[in-house]
Amino acid sequence: MAKGIDWDSRIGRRLRLRDLHVLFAVAETGSMIKAAHHLGVSQPVVSQAIADLEAAVGVRLLDRSSHGVEPTRYGHTLLKSGQIAFDDLKQGIREIELLADPGGGDVRIGCPESLSGALLSPIIERLSRQYPRMLFYVDQVNTLSRFEFPELRERRLDVVLARLAKPFAHCEFELGVDAEHLFDDELLVVAGLTSQWARRRKVALAELASAEWALPPGTWNSLLLQEAFAAIDQEMPKIKVETFSVSLRMQLLTQGNFVSALPSSMLHLNHYPLKVLPIDLPNRPWPVAIVTLKNRTVTPALKSFLQCARAVVRSIPSRRPQQN
Repeated sequence: MAKGIDWDSRIGRRLRLRDLHVLFAVAETGSMIKAAHHLGVSQPVVSQAIADLEAAVGVRLLDRSSHGVEPTRYGHTLLKSGQIAFDDLKQGIREIELLADPGGGDVRIGCPESLSGALLSPIIERLSRQYPRMLFYVDQVNTLSRFEFPELRERRLDVVLARLAKPFAHCEFELGVDAEHLFDDELLVVAGLTSQWARRRKVALAELASAEWALPPGTWNSLLLQEAFAAIDQEMPKIKVETFSVSLRMQLLTQGNFVSALPSSMLHLNHYPLKVLPIDLPNRPWPVAIVTLKNRTVTPALKSFLQCARAVVRSIPSRRPQQN
């Protein structure tokens, strides 16, 4: 590649978005013929688009062989930056659409199930009333054991609501993301209103060693309970039902004598027929954060989502002071 490429003469005037779109199709399919079929054009059109791109940047972007084509290191670089350019354009179009239709727009959200059933539900409910045509796309992602968010880097999600396994101040997030500490959740031991445990005024943790527990395995919930039982010199009781499903745990709690441990936000933001048992668990902050990609255009829809999330969080009462 020649040094000091003149953007106006060699790139700005010669590199076309259509040609980049063709390059993405070829890289994805691994074949000029398949890319042409996918795009609904002839193979010579695809070949010419790639040739124009290579002439514009002055390097070979694809390696061709009898087995197909694959991007060179230059091609991978252009694909990466091209993805960012296309994403920014999409964000701009989304912003224009929202300006033309203030009640519209869309937000792509990732979060664990425990937050989709707690924090996310009232956020969407409020925004749906305020912006009737706003759309929401929700993916379930596990955030407890990681501080990397490939879904954001790859532009598949606009925002992630994350539960974290350690105090927020001790979390080291990957470069390129912004993380905002929303609040510290706490764990509560609960039972259904018709349960034998709910009818009692006093319940000791030791008595719950014989209870029927429904818990998600290997999670913060289970680890904190294990610590609580260890503090009274008892082993963690055997979990009768291991499940990550919030809906299944709710059914078991409301229809029988099961007990479980749920985040406080899930109870305060929803009207589940449950009773909080008078069990004091170790005071361990369970941070909830909102994570976005740095230097990415924030659409009006996403801005409204972030503002609404903060407002919903302010409505959550806390029995313990927030810890960092």
